[in-house]
Amino acid sequence: MQRFFCVFALCLALPAIAQHGNNNAPEVDNWIVIHAGQLLDIPGEAPRNQQSIIIRGEQIVRVENGFTDPDSLAEEHVELIDLSDQFVLPGLIDAHDHITARPGRVKRIWDTTASDSMRALYGAHYAKQTLEAGFTSVRNIGSIGESIYALRDAIKLGLIPGPRLQTSGNYLSVTGGHGDRATGFRWDLIEPLEHDGICDGADECRKAVRKLIRKGSDWIKVMATGGVNSEAQTGIGQHFTDAELTAIVDTAHSLGRKVAAHAHAAGGVNAALRAGVDSIEHGAFIDDESIRLFKQTGTSLVATLSVGDHVLQIANDPDSGMSEGVRIKAREAIPTMMDNVGRAYRAGVTIVFGTDSGEPEHGRNADEFLFLVQVGMSEMDAIKAATVNAAELMGVADSVGSIEAGKAADIIAVANNPLDDISALQQVGFVMQAGRVYKSIQQ
Repeated sequence: MQRFFCVFALCLALPAIAQHGNNNAPEVDNWIVIHAGQLLDIPGEAPRNQQSIIIRGEQIVRVENGFTDPDSLAEEHVELIDLSDQFVLPGLIDAHDHITARPGRVKRIWDTTASDSMRALYGAHYAKQTLEAGFTSVRNIGSIGESIYALRDAIKLGLIPGPRLQTSGNYLSVTGGHGDRATGFRWDLIEPLEHDGICDGADECRKAVRKLIRKGSDWIKVMATGGVNSEAQTGIGQHFTDAELTAIVDTAHSLGRKVAAHAHAAGGVNAALRAGVDSIEHGAFIDDESIRLFKQTGTSLVATLSVGDHVLQIANDPDSGMSEGVRIKAREAIPTMMDNVGRAYRAGVTIVFGTDSGEPEHGRNADEFLFLVQVGMSEMDAIKAATVNAAELMGVADSVGSIEAGKAADIIAVANNPLDDISALQQVGFVMQAGRVYKSIQQ
């Protein structure tokens, strides 16, 4: 009975907690005029010179030619933000991030010593770094524990700064496969390290999907194949069976969730595509059939080239502490992944920007642009991958991904034109998310 009253009291308090969080958020019901020297309002279309963005509260009201005089709005309080010497574009989107993961070769120690609370605190720190790098939205595609849900909701309430998050929670893995973090530990330590994403057989997989959705997952992440950067010596071929993949996708879709599939070997990529996943992550060994299926289904390839380069550098460092098994996989998969992302792009596959941050350092997300251009993408298409394409994949194209009337005022600025030199996006000087300025140009 006492437990019932405690739960009942908590339920009554939740609206007040949510309201308290909203009260802590900065007030953004004012009018703002941004003078943009160059404006790439819709990536994929040519930028325009001397434009004004009119904002009220969290939303863009309109975009006007020329530099609008704030006094002409006839509003009592209008703030002018002068970016007349800057290149302005929509807030960027990273569609493959692990924002509560600590970078470095200490993952097994981190997994077994860090509490869920500590992951949340690190996640808050990394979220701020990511936002200040110009990434106003993130798809967090796999996190251990439940801290990621609290982090997502705290950002939404305005309690802490960070990119708006979609998250998959724990990833789905076969027993002993990539994503089963208990692999390689003593047998008596395995049970405490297991998580609710481990499943074998179609029925178990359906239940695992439903449990993750019950916890609050926005996406389902499935390890369709083995992985490079894990100690599981189980190869990088297909792990889940065709029947298991179909059960996962059908269950997720029936409950209104999309599915992201980590996949390297062509057989596993193709099985995931046939099952109807919504995105393929990495796709190192895609083949002609993969490209045909990508184009037939409209599924996106989330390129994660910067993490590939990062892991390969570690593999080639004899003192890095990387195990020999992981070194072999890295040296085999990474160069091929670089080649195949370029091949997929030239074939017309939709490429979406993703970094796998949490392996590379947080806040360095824009490094990915350099690799996308290196494998043959135009600067415009690389930016489009991190704005329009990512927003469409995440189902939020009605609110983010471009600077248009009615959309969230997610706006960044850089000193130089990234269409001439994509590295300009590594030095974002101004960040606005939903009408709030989180980083200002230093005058």
